[in-house]
Amino acid sequence: MKNVKKINPKSLRIPTKAYSQGIVIPLGDAELMYVTGQLSQDADGNVVAPNDTEAQAKVVFSRIEEILKVGGMTMDNVVKIQIFIKDITESKLVSVLRDEVFKNAKPVSTLVEISGFIKEDCTIEIETTAYKAH
Repeated sequence: MKNVKKINPKSLRIPTKAYSQGIVIPLGDAELMYVTGQLSQDADGNVVAPNDTEAQAKVVFSRIEEILKVGGMTMDNVVKIQIFIKDITESKLVSVLRDEVFKNAKPVSTLVEISGFIKEDCTIEIETTAYKAH
């Protein structure tokens, strides 16, 4: 794992546990980047827009964009997205936002309902995988 870059933007909450916000793996003439599941929180770990899925999704997408940027990528490099939401009836709302954010990348996508998150007032968590050829 000597060439693996760990990405932890100072503008976001620095992980206090054994994980990184993102990891970039070199693959010869390309790079693969994993972005850990993002919640709607500020740099102090406080939930932003409690129980508001639309507002939280916007915060989460901005967090993902920041992590990708520090890793040398953009939303257009995303090849896979996994979305976890508390209420499946909000899936159409989330899908509209996803479609706008990823209109160029058109990644594979999974959206599932789950019972809860580590932070009680969070309603959505999103993780991504990105790829960039040199």
